[in-house]
Amino acid sequence: MKELLNVIVENLVDNKEAIKISERQENDVIILELTVSHDDVGKVIGKQGKIAKAIRTVIKSAASHEDKKVVVKIL
Repeated sequence: MKELLNVIVENLVDNKEAIKISERQENDVIILELTVSHDDVGKVIGKQGKIAKAIRTVIKSAASHEDKKVVVKIL
C-alpha cells in the first residue's frame, strides 16, 4: 500500500523529494501517514478534500483485495 500511495502522490506534487510516508500497524489496521511539502499540501487535499478522498478510496480498495484495513492520514 505504501508503494501505491507513493506513486499516486508523486504524480500530484512538484517537490517529490519532500514526500514522506510512514507505515505503522495498530490492531488490525495499517496506518499510512503522508507528509508532503507545505507548498504541495493543497494539491494533495484538493478542493473540498476531493483529491484526498479519492486517494483514500483507491488505497482502501486495493487493501480490501488483500483483506486488509488501511487508513491514510495526511499530515
